[in-house]
Amino acid sequence: MSRLRFCMVTTFYPPYNFGGDGIGIQHFSQALTRRGHEVTVLQDVDAHNVLRTGPEPSASAEPDGVEVVRLRSRPRALSVLLTQQTGLPVLNRGAVRRFFHERRFDVINYHNISLIGGPGVLAYGDAVKLYMAHDHWLVCPTHVLWRHKRELCQGRECVRCSLSYRRPPQLWRHTGYLEHQLRHVDAVIAMSEFSRQKHREFGLGRDMEVVNYFLPERPLAVSAGGSPHERPYFLFAGRLEKIKGLDDVIPLFARYEGADLLVAGDGEYAAVLHELAKGIDRVKFLGRIDSGKLDRYYHHALALIVPSVCFETFGIILIEAFRQGTPVLARRLGPFPEIVERARGGLLFDGPGELLESMRRIQADPSLRASLSVSALEGFARHWTENAVMPRYLEVVKRAAQMRERTEVVRALES
Repeated sequence: MSRLRFCMVTTFYPPYNFGGDGIGIQHFSQALTRRGHEVTVLQDVDAHNVLRTGPEPSASAEPDGVEVVRLRSRPRALSVLLTQQTGLPVLNRGAVRRFFHERRFDVINYHNISLIGGPGVLAYGDAVKLYMAHDHWLVCPTHVLWRHKRELCQGRECVRCSLSYRRPPQLWRHTGYLEHQLRHVDAVIAMSEFSRQKHREFGLGRDMEVVNYFLPERPLAVSAGGSPHERPYFLFAGRLEKIKGLDDVIPLFARYEGADLLVAGDGEYAAVLHELAKGIDRVKFLGRIDSGKLDRYYHHALALIVPSVCFETFGIILIEAFRQGTPVLARRLGPFPEIVERARGGLLFDGPGELLESMRRIQADPSLRASLSVSALEGFARHWTENAVMPRYLEVVKRAAQMRERTEVVRALES
């Protein structure tokens, strides 16, 4: 395979990111370099620096072949607001134009572009173009289809909903501007079949390919020290937000005596959850844990509990658990049934009562847990490793290149 020049365009990229989408982009970028390609990441750090709490993170070195170009502007809050309101890279327009004029990429992959330039950035550059929908921003101004911060979105009330999030409504969403700009894109990628269907349901007029996330393979986190916790435990991992559904889970441990609940993560909803857990000694908050240490918590958990109440696009934490042979107890919502059933690596629940029964089953029946563990490991190896996913991604790139009649890109991918 000949070398191609890829550009990843994104608002969030490690360490300037809050969730799994930035890490997923990093995994795709590094996987491309391992296949001999060059990757440049174009990121606007203003959004992260406006939204973050605490000091600005320090960036670590990327592996050979990955270059990261970070845009900054002053005043950064005004830059973020203007982009959000106009759908254009207003203060960074000159820098973005020069970047794509001076460099010649074969493939441009847009990711979360909401605050690096909005739909306006899709017109820049002359290359095979893909858009990867890590969230539901294409059809939802709040990205998450969680209406009025209290319920699943079953129909558009976008202006009122944006105001409930204390965000100015985006008038450009009502003009056809986004659809017009998407004409510059050759292929649009959803992260799950569920997300593809949800985009269609909410009016996206483009066909979407499905390419899942993947994770680097790692050995099982078995250490001489054994379990990191003295009692049997179930694990929650992720940002502490209302939409993650822990309100349903924490009260169960007031009466479930056989195991603890370990909560790994932090976020804006942490104080509420700490208050909810007052007096429940079996709920332990661990704070943020780096991925290497978290593997050990995954491996020794009875199961990972995934209680999200919103429409996720995928669910990286499920395959993080599968990678360590850990079963998953996931809400029967969004892409979770698709992932759990594909691996046969867990149980699904609809509400707290069914979750409690699933917890009892998995703890009382070691053979059930062992069977789910084997299926989880096998499912991860089959579906969510780099070698399983990257050929699918590159096939999408190839078809997009054929549509744009970029024969040199097609030949490079076939060689």
